Amino acid sequence: MRDLLLLIVAHMLYLIIKTHGRFALQGGRMAADSRQRVRRRQALQAHGATHPRPQAVSDPLFRGSAFFDPNDLVQVKYEMLRSVAKEGRAVVDAAEAFGLSRPVYYVTWELFNREGLPGLLPRKRGPKRPHKLTEEALAVLAQAVREAEHMPGGAELAELLAERCGIHAHPRSILRRLLPYLKRQEKKRPR
Repeated sequence: MRDLLLLIVAHMLYLIIKTHGRFALQGGRMAADSRQRVRRRQALQAHGATHPRPQAVSDPLFRGSAFFDPNDLVQVKYEMLRSVAKEGRAVVDAAEAFGLSRPVYYVTWELFNREGLPGLLPRKRGPKRPHKLTEEALAVLAQAVREAEHMPGGAELAELLAERCGIHAHPRSILRRLLPYLKRQEKKRPR
């Protein structure tokens, strides 16, 4: 867990350096050339950290500043949380000023309280692992394949899975998960 946290912090530092890199101070104000802005935006896109509606960010911090970038979703979320916590801003006003919704504020606040800055990093959506075709279901299918004289087709395997396990899955999904599982089982089996 500690290694994962260190990896996340290192990644965040990388993102900060990559996106806010070298600034040239001119008259006490930070200025960045357009190439740097392009590189910053590309880095944000590569990491999925681009604000979906940067034009909706109306907070004064983000107007005409090279450091505060409305495209940087992590920075926008952090500043939204900070404005509520430190400036006493109303949640509705803060969410609107940073181009986000009130529910996004509360989810962001919860993640930040639980995980700190790494909680603000974007995450992949959807299931993180197969939820229908578990190892047990694949073992049932593998046994059926071993018992059969030929390799059953996807539709036949789908019927078998529904009969024996009560799981309904698309035939192509079954084959996509079952074939690598069978190969792994072959490697494990002693010769």
